[in-house]
Amino acid sequence: MRLSSPSSPMVGRRSFLTGAAGVGAALLTGCAKGTGGSSAGTVSLYNDNATWKSGFAKTGNALKPIAGSGLSPLSVQTASYEQVVKAALSTSKAADIAKWWSGYRLQSLARTHGISDLSSVWSQIAAKGWVQPGLKDSMSYQGKVYGIPLYESYYVIFYSKPLFAKYGLKVPTTWAEFTSNAAVLKKNNVTPFVSSENGVWPALEWFQEILSKIDPDFYTRLTNNQAKYTDEPVIHAMTIWQDFIKKGWMTSPDFDQNTGPAQMKAGKIGMFLHGTWESQGYTEAGLKPGEDYDAFIMPTVEPSVRPSVIAESGVLTVPTRARKHDAAMKVVSSWLDPRVQRGWSDFLQDTSANPTVPATNPVILGLQKTIASTKPELLQRYWEASPPALIEGNVQDLGDFMVHPDKLQSVAKSMAGRAVTEWANWSKGIS
Repeated sequence: MRLSSPSSPMVGRRSFLTGAAGVGAALLTGCAKGTGGSSAGTVSLYNDNATWKSGFAKTGNALKPIAGSGLSPLSVQTASYEQVVKAALSTSKAADIAKWWSGYRLQSLARTHGISDLSSVWSQIAAKGWVQPGLKDSMSYQGKVYGIPLYESYYVIFYSKPLFAKYGLKVPTTWAEFTSNAAVLKKNNVTPFVSSENGVWPALEWFQEILSKIDPDFYTRLTNNQAKYTDEPVIHAMTIWQDFIKKGWMTSPDFDQNTGPAQMKAGKIGMFLHGTWESQGYTEAGLKPGEDYDAFIMPTVEPSVRPSVIAESGVLTVPTRARKHDAAMKVVSSWLDPRVQRGWSDFLQDTSANPTVPATNPVILGLQKTIASTKPELLQRYWEASPPALIEGNVQDLGDFMVHPDKLQSVAKSMAGRAVTEWANWSKGIS
């Protein structure tokens, strides 16, 4: 579930629609028998993660007595997932439900008029307290809700408890402690941090994290086209990142993040900035939560900065042309039912989008309690926070920066120029 995971935004490179159409045609042909690939008593679900098949099956078993239908997942493992789904929406063979992203990516899908208005569903689940009210804006377009949260994850620093104990390190509460820990680990031949552009999208992680810890308000303004990529906070964040790279505190840019937990278990890596969905990867690698690893929220660069956490929520959408449209609507209406979310949260080893369902993984539960008590500002993940074409281009620039950190100024200028172009395209409806 890592590089093509709930939280993984797929591969961020633009794909030619002609290639996607070929994949989509093959997919639709394969799904023609039965309703979009669903069997009797189930609704079909497009998703980009084959490793979730057992989780969807388990959750579908919980859904069936409540909503009347289980789930038949249709995994599309392709870099053209977005184009495949969009192509399918215009046919009579669209899946009954499609996994998507929130924010501008959901808005982009809503612009196709291929997904259903879920405003009434949102009102029902919100009245029951099954969803965070603050998520509504990221699920909406032009005043209507088009997505129901599939999960909710936070970007945190996972760390090796054995290594921290071995070198006398404590969980940092200040930036000085955070960087001191990194220096100690490096001195003892342990790479302090995982950092990667492998898969393209991971290049955004350190950019969004450091920038938000410098100024969360600026991060929001930047992603809303109210600030520039050449402004001082961006240069400051990239200078810190550049310094980490030059000190050898980061893994190589081509590092395979899927191996991160195993590398931590082997004592080669000390900390891993990633979404809380990565806890499933730690379980798969045989690490015990609270014993072999734990997690903390990265401290702010300056003590006066308001605490914040990057959050992401994938969504479930219902295609307007779904064959089993009514059944699909019942399923998404029941998705956040605590009886359903209990099994789903346990499968993901992550937080549930339903705030009444506590995590059973003690590391994630601890983070939930910390966030509930300290109330940091929740910021939308960079991947969903601006027009897709802008983000995809900028993420490739950030990957280039990771390989060539001396290109800081040119990368910042490139991102700034792209922002002007792509915000204008978005306003015209051509992006």
